[in-house]
Amino acid sequence: MTSSEKTGADAVQAAKTPSLLGELSAEFAGTMILILFGCGVVAQVNTTADGSAGSYDSIAWSWGIGVMLGVYVAGRISGAHINPAVTIAFAVYDGFPWRKVAPFVVAQTLGAIVAALIVRVTYADLIRAVDPDLTETQGIFSTFPGDGVSISTAFLDQVVGTAILVFVIMALVHPRNKGPMANMAPFMIGIIVVGIGMAWGSNAGYAINPARDFGPRLVSWITGYESAWVTGTGTPYWWLPIVAPIIGAVVGGGLFKLLIDRFIPAEDAPQEVGRV
Repeated sequence: MTSSEKTGADAVQAAKTPSLLGELSAEFAGTMILILFGCGVVAQVNTTADGSAGSYDSIAWSWGIGVMLGVYVAGRISGAHINPAVTIAFAVYDGFPWRKVAPFVVAQTLGAIVAALIVRVTYADLIRAVDPDLTETQGIFSTFPGDGVSISTAFLDQVVGTAILVFVIMALVHPRNKGPMANMAPFMIGIIVVGIGMAWGSNAGYAINPARDFGPRLVSWITGYESAWVTGTGTPYWWLPIVAPIIGAVVGGGLFKLLIDRFIPAEDAPQEVGRV
């Protein structure tokens, strides 16, 4: 190959490989889309006194839609982690470069912050009308344990919910597993989040994403929610939706490797009659 041919091949390869800046831009945008739909629907439901603008089901569905659209937005460029726990799990188990972990987490958190600011400003009038002292609508932006739920139970809940999320995501995107075809993986990942919301939402609000919780929580505190960092009883809580999802992601990824990954046949393995 001549030097000019090598230069041309290098240019083609560079065009095919997104830069780190491009990946971070995609993570920022994908997470922003997620939070716009997620915090947006909670704001709509919580600022409508008669309940005409939605219910818990609409919250679960809109969070799932937000995840689906965020993955579609970012997937081609960055892989659409849009969740620091997912990024860390792929670094631990799937070869994602550790040097990219911190930049991805920062981009995801910034995307969540910007989206939460948009929700906060856009819904400011309705929030003020139903909660002038900013004491009742913190749940628009961040999660807390439900009534009667202990910190330890909330911690376990977040570990379990995130483990489910990462376990199924790894099953869906595994190159040798028979995942969704025709670019349906983002849709199915959104469905996972809908299911987690409907099955695991009562204990602690299914944050299952450190950026999703910390970014909007910071915005709420900056914009007047003085008790953003603690529970109703004054117990510091902000750390739990960061630490527990990361542990859950590592647990979920490890279980996938243990129970499924090592048993998936090679792509060229012969198929037996009666087996999928």
